[in-house]
Amino acid sequence: MSEVDTTKNVYLFTHGRMDLEQKAVSALESKGFSKDKIISASPQKAGEVGDYMAMLWMPPNPDHIKIQKITKVEPCEPEGMIGVWKGVSKDDLFEVKLE
Repeated sequence: MSEVDTTKNVYLFTHGRMDLEQKAVSALESKGFSKDKIISASPQKAGEVGDYMAMLWMPPNPDHIKIQKITKVEPCEPEGMIGVWKGVSKDDLFEVKLE
């Protein structure tokens, strides 16, 4: 597992599974993420380069969280539920089991 920079924000994508949000937050905390840095992802505001994305995977019945690091953010026209995240490039880092 990569070293987590706890000063950076992590944007949590639940894909509509709000029933799993607290379980996901607990799993992220167990891997070193700070609870006060975990933010529910919004289609209106993307993260910054160096921030993290945490996606419940695979919708609609996720069993783990994909952790990705944002490597590039390009301005774009928001599109559907993805919104401004369409302009975000990221690298896969590791996975966390939802338990």
